[in-house]
Amino acid sequence: MSEASPARSSPASPWAIARRRFLGHWQAMLGLAVLIVLGLLSLLSPLIAPLDPSVDLANRLQAPSAANWLGTDDAGYDMFRLLLAGSRVSLLIGFLSVGIAITLGTVVGAVAGYAGGRADALLMRIVDLFLSVPRLVLLITAVALLRPSIALIVIVLGLTGWMGVARLVRGQVLAVREREHVLAARALGYRPLRILFRHILPNVLTPVIVAATLGIGNAILAEAALSYLGLGVQPPDTSWGLIIFSGQDRMLDAWWITAFPGILIALTVMAFNLVGDGLRDALDPRHAQ
Repeated sequence: MSEASPARSSPASPWAIARRRFLGHWQAMLGLAVLIVLGLLSLLSPLIAPLDPSVDLANRLQAPSAANWLGTDDAGYDMFRLLLAGSRVSLLIGFLSVGIAITLGTVVGAVAGYAGGRADALLMRIVDLFLSVPRLVLLITAVALLRPSIALIVIVLGLTGWMGVARLVRGQVLAVREREHVLAARALGYRPLRILFRHILPNVLTPVIVAATLGIGNAILAEAALSYLGLGVQPPDTSWGLIIFSGQDRMLDAWWITAFPGILIALTVMAFNLVGDGLRDALDPRHAQ
């Protein structure tokens, strides 16, 4: 009697392979752990360390101690509680503004790449026009003309950060639109929008996901720069950038006011970059092992 051949295991899906690579990327796991901790602390801060809005001038400018782990600021606020409150605003601005930029950039890049011709040329000239002006100049101009608010900062950051995504998506669409499954969909008479959103965009999401991850860190930095210039988040709201702005005149005698939010900004941006690098390596088939 012949022995039964062993059952062959089905090959792992590309997403399963990418997930295994990402989980095996220790730098990405480190960055993800940092982001999870920061996210949980920001979400739970009203419960674990609510910020007392009353000013305590008797407790102002206290150095880090057992009573105040990270010291107090010029108004007597506990820096630990203040940083947790600021994290909610900074992370919210980062996520929402990148969401706007990714959505707008994906739509513009996809339409330009798929339509081609004059539509492609017109859209890309608009992208070039925006790219020719430094982003910080656009941000300062837009915010200075209007009353600064969290909503305005989110919108302005989103509307000034989509151009790189548009170029990225356009290049990917140009490569995908000539593949066999897209040509078959055209031959079957499918509408262009259906071909674009069901047969092309799902195949170009990998670089978009990576760009979104890296863009959040850049958005947090941009918000911090605006707040440092006095054009960002305004009291009674707070953010890491606004905390740095409030302590810029006391960098020598109260260094902790600017040092700790600066460290948190650097740590958060580095964590997002590590996660972005891990996603890029995991989703890129050229990194197969």
